[in-house]
Amino acid sequence: MKKNNTTRSIIALLISQIVVKCLGLLYKLYLANKKGFGDVGNAIYNSGYQIYALLLTISTIGVPNVISKLIAENKNKNRAVEEITKNAFALFSIIGIFGCLFLIISSKFIANDLLNIPEARLSIIALSPAIFNVCIISVMRGYYNGINKIETTAKSQTIEQFIKTISTIMFVEIYYLINSSNVANIAAIANFATTIATLGCLIYLWKKKVNGIGYGNISTKKMFEIIKLTVPISLSAILASLNRNIDSITVVRYMKKFVGESFAKKELGLMSGKIDVIASVPVSFIVAISTTIIPNIAKNKNNIKYVRNISYKYFKLLGIIIIPCSILLYTCAGKILFLLFGSDNGKVLLQINAISLLFISAEQIINAILHGLGCIYTPAISLTIGVCIKAILNILFLNFDSKIFWFGGIVGCSIATLTCHFVAFAIVFIKLLKKLKIK
Repeated sequence: MKKNNTTRSIIALLISQIVVKCLGLLYKLYLANKKGFGDVGNAIYNSGYQIYALLLTISTIGVPNVISKLIAENKNKNRAVEEITKNAFALFSIIGIFGCLFLIISSKFIANDLLNIPEARLSIIALSPAIFNVCIISVMRGYYNGINKIETTAKSQTIEQFIKTISTIMFVEIYYLINSSNVANIAAIANFATTIATLGCLIYLWKKKVNGIGYGNISTKKMFEIIKLTVPISLSAILASLNRNIDSITVVRYMKKFVGESFAKKELGLMSGKIDVIASVPVSFIVAISTTIIPNIAKNKNNIKYVRNISYKYFKLLGIIIIPCSILLYTCAGKILFLLFGSDNGKVLLQINAISLLFISAEQIINAILHGLGCIYTPAISLTIGVCIKAILNILFLNFDSKIFWFGGIVGCSIATLTCHFVAFAIVFIKLLKKLKIK
């Protein structure tokens, strides 16, 4: 029965991610090909979104994993589950409010001084209420994952993405009828669709009525226990998101002295609005699957033989999904780009990202296994080292003129990302071998 439940959960998540990514690709293709928006609009849209995603990552990956781990470990203790759930709601409601206010207050500084893209300020403000929504959503998803009702999480993700896709296209089309020349406003409206989508998802999950929310005591000690686990697990996810933010912060800043600010924004838009969108599709399946690993292993972490067997099965699944995707993206990079965007511009970038895909995906699976085993610091340390290398290489390669050096400019950013994830993967892989006593 346990095996059937796990298999059903994985299938539900895979189907959900296929629908989510198809819908996501639909509205991103719409924006990328929208007349007057293009790569510059994508640079503004994605720069604002990546800052939001940095805070969002805590909620979508770190918090659900922590809650699901805690609930899985206490699944047969109703009172403990009730306390965890109620304290998590209280804690992350506060964090959500502060996160929302932080984005609004610091939006000007982030857009002008951090991103060097002043037009992104409206996008950041438009996204700020979504921080609170997602904090509450994350606790609910963690609860359902912990009690092995992952199908509820899968449905909520599909609903959220459906609303986001419809809202994005509808809002942008309406604004185009009013004023099609203001790219910054269009980017902000497109990002506001994300806020609407998270609200719709929150309403859906709230109607499911999480058991135990009305019971248990609010305890500072219990909140501290949740924070103690959340910080290192969320840090891994934050660093992965920060990896993408490094490009948003550095590309325009350093490339504009060689190619001008307008072209630098186009290059950033190409990377964030096209290459990253395509490369993220296979990774999203692995991220979804990894959510089933943590509660599964947390319940059986003292049984090394079981952990070895389940780890092997997840790696086998990883190979079945990711290796063909990586080969396809590498060999057909130009054709894929031309099919989706009418140009093969960015072919080399997509090929480098296809190689990175192998290490990013393996890293996700290993991190989930380590988190389930209680090794919550190693993934964070490995990514800290990787991100530092990424930042140094970005600054180094962006200071080479891409017209003279093939590894200069935006290509250098992709090489830096590949290096970052290879180093992070190597560190956690060695740790996993030691933890499972595999020579």
